Amino acid sequence: MFKIMILAAGKGERMKPLTDTCPKPLLRAGGKMLIEYHLEKLVQAGFSSVVINHAYLGDMIEAALQDGKRYGLHIQYSPESIVLETAGGITNALPLLTNPDKHQPFAVINADIFCDMDFSTLWPILQQMQSNSEQILAHLILVNNPPHHPEGDFSLHNGSDKLVESTCPDCRKLTFSGIGVYHPALFKNVLPNQAEKLAPLLRQAITAGKVTGSHYLGIWMDIGTPKRLQLLDTKLRQSAL
Repeated sequence: MFKIMILAAGKGERMKPLTDTCPKPLLRAGGKMLIEYHLEKLVQAGFSSVVINHAYLGDMIEAALQDGKRYGLHIQYSPESIVLETAGGITNALPLLTNPDKHQPFAVINADIFCDMDFSTLWPILQQMQSNSEQILAHLILVNNPPHHPEGDFSLHNGSDKLVESTCPDCRKLTFSGIGVYHPALFKNVLPNQAEKLAPLLRQAITAGKVTGSHYLGIWMDIGTPKRLQLLDTKLRQSAL
């Protein structure tokens, strides 16, 4: 059974003062904690085991979600005593995410996004990556560029599923959604308890032609500021009327 990780270790500096006493994944919109929307959708998609990393106010996250039973999930935690960044945090959690031989891929979602994506669409990507034997190291879900990130991150090469950094004549840059599928081999050179960003690893793999992607056109929001949290709250409450 493939596992999925929710990244929840950030301090949420841009969310201050809301995050002075509450970790960002536990902030509420539409009457629920942000991370609860992910947990509910993961159950609907057939996932049963979730790994959540945490650092800042991590005890509050464990106290709020506990073992995940009430969501229909088994939640395991990967605590971090120092700032490990994204790739470092994923590497720290690898023993919980993959098999002992480190051949089983897994999915990762940022805790501070909101989307209506059907996460069951990640299953065939996970299965294909496992069967490809390290030919593909990552698959990124891309979205249209939001107003706060108009320059985008990566392009899909000429309508294919291969990711490129430079813009080609018939493609445009899109934004990485914070949702991805990864092979453990992507992190093979990251040492345990070593701070490491994800972007450099992805760029190396893109250059090697080992990263694919897909363009998601549904609802997606990066909940990075109090204003965006309030906007999401308003939208969710209006949709519930």
